[in-house]
Amino acid sequence: MIAIIAEKPSLAANIVAGIGKMQRKNGYYENENYLVTWAYGHLFSLCDVEDYENNKSDKPRWTMDNLPCLPEKFRFKLKNDESDGVKRQFKVIETLLNRNDVTKIVNAGDSDREGEIIIRLCISNALKTEKPVYRLWLPDQTPQTVKKAIEEMESDSMYDNLADEGFARTYIDWLYGVNLTRYATLKSGTLLRVGRVIVPIVKAIYDRDTEIENFKPETYYALVSSTEHDGETIELVSKYKFSENEYEKAKICTERMNKLDCIVTDKKSVKEKISAGKLYSLTKLQNYLGKKYKMPMPKSLAIAQKLYESGYISYPRTNSEYLATNEKDKIKKIISDIQSLGYSIVFKDNKGIFDDGKIESHSAITPTYKIPNKNDLNDDEYLVYQAILRRFAAVFCKEDCIQEKTEITLDLGGKEQYNLKGNIVLQPGWTKYDGFEKKDKFLPKLEIGDKIAVNFKPEKKQTVPPKHYTIETLNNYLKNPFKNELAEDHGDEEEYKAMFKGLELGTEATRTGIIENAQKNGYISLKKDVYHIEKNGKFLIDQLTILNIAMDKYKTSEMGQALKKVYRGEISVDDSVKIAENEITEIFKNEANSKTGLYGEFVCNCPKCGKEVVKGKYSYGCKGFKEGCDFKVNLSILGAYITKDDVKKAVETGRTDKKDFTSKTGKKFSCELYFDENYNLKFDIK
Repeated sequence: MIAIIAEKPSLAANIVAGIGKMQRKNGYYENENYLVTWAYGHLFSLCDVEDYENNKSDKPRWTMDNLPCLPEKFRFKLKNDESDGVKRQFKVIETLLNRNDVTKIVNAGDSDREGEIIIRLCISNALKTEKPVYRLWLPDQTPQTVKKAIEEMESDSMYDNLADEGFARTYIDWLYGVNLTRYATLKSGTLLRVGRVIVPIVKAIYDRDTEIENFKPETYYALVSSTEHDGETIELVSKYKFSENEYEKAKICTERMNKLDCIVTDKKSVKEKISAGKLYSLTKLQNYLGKKYKMPMPKSLAIAQKLYESGYISYPRTNSEYLATNEKDKIKKIISDIQSLGYSIVFKDNKGIFDDGKIESHSAITPTYKIPNKNDLNDDEYLVYQAILRRFAAVFCKEDCIQEKTEITLDLGGKEQYNLKGNIVLQPGWTKYDGFEKKDKFLPKLEIGDKIAVNFKPEKKQTVPPKHYTIETLNNYLKNPFKNELAEDHGDEEEYKAMFKGLELGTEATRTGIIENAQKNGYISLKKDVYHIEKNGKFLIDQLTILNIAMDKYKTSEMGQALKKVYRGEISVDDSVKIAENEITEIFKNEANSKTGLYGEFVCNCPKCGKEVVKGKYSYGCKGFKEGCDFKVNLSILGAYITKDDVKKAVETGRTDKKDFTSKTGKKFSCELYFDENYNLKFDIK
């Protein structure tokens, strides 16, 4: 008898459909050869800080006394569930695995590192005697694929590196999340969820919005000529620019330019084949749906997951846009089925589609041979399915997209050259499937030697601020946050190298949930297709800056690279965890000499009324404020953190030590602060 543990009930039902003829029991299915049961996703979670101290309090109070918590051995516990559904289902799993007639156990978690460890935890906590464990790896959940995968199962030990990466990520995220969330919360007096990935995501949006807010547009003059030739407008823009106060210079320059002859010196026309976009990874699918339909990432992922569980598409949480070479026969079958829908597609075997070197765990998202009727799906599900189907059809389209591209070079008196570019679509090819319109751009009928009129004028323009992050641009940034910092951009190759190294922030499987959590915590918001930083997000980043916690893209990608090394077997789980522990230890070591103080901590007696001055959320303030005392000192002044020792010294001596500030215009300066007669801090600039 073989016992199969699926990650969730829907997957169990699909496995049963692949096996066929199984009887439903209480919490499992059974026939003469198989038992199929399920978890509800995570049945186990890591223990809390208090569990390592045997603290039995129902509501333990957070304190700095037990931080940092760095367990010698991480422990898991069965999740609390008021309905006891988790306990009941685990009891079913435990009973089935330990049946005398069960000789093999199968891990049927989702085909990723998280699914791998979810089922491993169930097995390790349930199994009383040693039994062989196998892995059911499903690129899609159609009955055909399930049946084939069961026949080809390998030992679960083949996936030890994947499990190690999963456990390492779980331990590391716990270390950062638990220790730094408690630390920042105790310091600020506000619950601040600090995570390895959530913080750099919030910071990216914070930095971009700050840049936009502080942007000061500059006016300049561009030299622009707009004339007509043969009924078509020809617009030329000079490389020369002039500042706002150089209008006269700009005018003189245009007058000189307008006296020069503008001659056509070259004309090239070529027919070229335009390639379709690649098959979708989850990121690229979410980018498309977000940009075109303003569909939020959690919604697009939930729909893709449902389509996968219904057997209509392959595994969606993939970071690849390529297919594995061993899938060619499967793809031929899918193409044959899709041809019946009227799509003119054929099998193509090339490196732009099939490339094992660009696949880590899963191939790109494709439709399966199981094609839904429109009535089987709601409007949003149909929209997502059609996006995947049409991209697949575009990639395997029988007819190429061909356009004629023309480039005309104009020379202005030997001083400047301008290029006019136009294109005409001669054969639409794949564009009729992918919803992508190649619009014709017509050029005037010009030949080499033709002379055209010019009429340059100074045109007032303004520099524009950077744009807010959208679903697409934030996703692209998170996939390769160092793209603009690399010496060379090799496009596709460079992106995959960065991804396999672990330079990305989050993964296809986790990124959507982390962004959603950032929204739920009020750190960021999504309005239509645009992300904005919110008050809580600003407070989070400001507090982490004050506390000297550098949870930026550099630190996060450093841990991401360590996780990839675990996956490749280059370092152990303990090695990767040690990196995180060392960093957290340093943060708390600095705390020993920290002058930031805890929320509500006594600082000094009020110089105005004599009552206690304590640290608050945004300032140090007098407890006598209800009686009318207005003594208050902000925690931060022009980028400088005011410590409790600064306040204490100023109260005792009238002034602080010298501190470094940054003015609103960005100018840096240093000086002491002093109290005036009303106990307001002033800059002592000499």
